[in-house]
Amino acid sequence: MPPTLLHSLLSHFWSVFLMVFFFGGSIFVHELGHFVAARRRGLVVQRFSIGLGPAIPGCTWRGRDGVEYCIAWFPIGGYVLMPQFADLGLIEGGDAAEAAKLPPIDYASKMIVSVAGAACNILFAFVLACIVWMAGEPMPNDLMGAARIGYVAQTLELADGTTVTSPAAEAGLRVGDTVRAVDGHPIADWNALMQLLVTGSGRDAAGRPETVFTLERDGRQFDLTLHPRISREDRVRRVGISNWYDVIVAPYSASGTPGEKLGFRPGDRIVSLDDRPIENTGEYVDYLVDHRAQTVAARVQRGAQSLAIVIPPRPDDKVSTHLGLNLTTGFTVVHRSPFTQISNQVETTIRTLSSLINPHSDVGPSSLSGPIGIVHYLSSAAEAGLLVVVNFSIMINVCLAIFNLLPIPVLDGGHMLFATIARLRGRALPINFIINTQVVFSVLLFSMFLYISVFDIRRWESDAHAEHAAAAAAEKP
Repeated sequence: MPPTLLHSLLSHFWSVFLMVFFFGGSIFVHELGHFVAARRRGLVVQRFSIGLGPAIPGCTWRGRDGVEYCIAWFPIGGYVLMPQFADLGLIEGGDAAEAAKLPPIDYASKMIVSVAGAACNILFAFVLACIVWMAGEPMPNDLMGAARIGYVAQTLELADGTTVTSPAAEAGLRVGDTVRAVDGHPIADWNALMQLLVTGSGRDAAGRPETVFTLERDGRQFDLTLHPRISREDRVRRVGISNWYDVIVAPYSASGTPGEKLGFRPGDRIVSLDDRPIENTGEYVDYLVDHRAQTVAARVQRGAQSLAIVIPPRPDDKVSTHLGLNLTTGFTVVHRSPFTQISNQVETTIRTLSSLINPHSDVGPSSLSGPIGIVHYLSSAAEAGLLVVVNFSIMINVCLAIFNLLPIPVLDGGHMLFATIARLRGRALPINFIINTQVVFSVLLFSMFLYISVFDIRRWESDAHAEHAAAAAAEKP
């Protein structure tokens, strides 16, 4: 394992705990739904396992109800072993001979027990959403309101490392343009714009990715066609734009930075550079880079005061082009209803899954996140506060519910599919067919998890390097 990643893992031990608590808790809630439904419908339950694979020594016990409870080594799933439900002997360790002696169960029970896990995840997500709703969530101002463009990059680095003119600059997008729709889908904020752009599947006659922005500029609306490119950083569709927001000086990571010496203070809003409005960090950095050989007059807003700060020429400054300042934006506490939170997550998850199977989309398995990726994102969420972690857990539960209802063998949706096929044909499916199908798809799913984990590790390592580089640059005098 790369040393930078190992250091990041050790320094983010809190994230591992959060994964076990929230991700493991989400799995527990899911399996608890199956367990309760099975007991209420009179099914025999042999085992309740949190995690897959062999049980951890000392983490197995048998309850008074005769059920074996255990915690397994691999916290990427779980199961409730119900021999009457489907013979998963080769996968979950059940006894096929013992299962054959039990009475069969009706179709309704199979469907109720199958859907109960997903239903409990949605219920749990709703409870968490109620907490967020009541407490209020700090929302960055740049993600609220209309999707207004605050920065147009002139170049874009592609997945193969080459640099090209950005699709946004090529198409003529301008700072201040407001995007009202993407490919005919109306949008309300920047998040919606990016989701539709990344998951888009439009292509032109030559097969190039294509998307249509409906823009508002100077009071008129018109359509503009862009040809997104696959970016280097996350290998998804990008056009080279960023949103419009207030650029505010955040607390310093180190004292004695060039910006602090010049007079910048935490909380200052950078209004302009040489009377050019600054509404995005990218615009701020680009201007300082392009004009580092000359004096730049900065205008900042500090409370009710408007102050001028003179930035002297920096012809030899090739590292701290941002003057060592940590930049952020303002936050507003919002109280989104639980229904809005859940529906937004459902819509995003379904759109992502649809793009995954769309041959014209550029979204692939490498864009997804597995358990390692979840730990990574939880570590970032933990630094932002517990409420952000709860918000992330809402997404995990919604994704877990929808993913498990897909008609794929081994998943709950696969059980429902088998039960429905058996009901339509008037007799049960052959046991060997069920077992072989379950085994094949178990191997496929596990292989997919391994494949996704490779990209999760790469993203984590890349982010860790970026953090160290940013910290080193900020500490430079």
